[in-house]
Amino acid sequence: MVSTDPIADMLTRIRNAIAVSKHEVVLPHSGVKERVVGILSDNGFLFGSSVSDAGSHKLLRVVIAKEGNNPTISSIKRLSRPGQRRYVGSDKIPSVKRGRGIVVISTSQGLMTGDEAKTKQLGGELICEVF
Repeated sequence: MVSTDPIADMLTRIRNAIAVSKHEVVLPHSGVKERVVGILSDNGFLFGSSVSDAGSHKLLRVVIAKEGNNPTISSIKRLSRPGQRRYVGSDKIPSVKRGRGIVVISTSQGLMTGDEAKTKQLGGELICEVF
């Protein structure tokens, strides 16, 4: 089955894995998903990720937390959807939980956190928020 919103599908799989205390989740690979997971890993919300070949398609293995540790993600939410895109200018990028969370934004220079986009004075499409 093909999802119409693969990023929302990825975020839901991560949210569901956290809810049932899984420490990792495996999902279909795409470049955008890999970059979003990379941003979340760089900011300390995920432990890491790896890409593996499974025959004719690639899989993305996301490590949410080390075995025996609690996940650092309290909430992960999709902001822009295929039916309702949300674009913001650099001066309107939201702050998440007074700086304790991040927002991932797709700009003309690629995916980055909201803070990076503000410093580069770039606006774009809001992808998700995590805290």
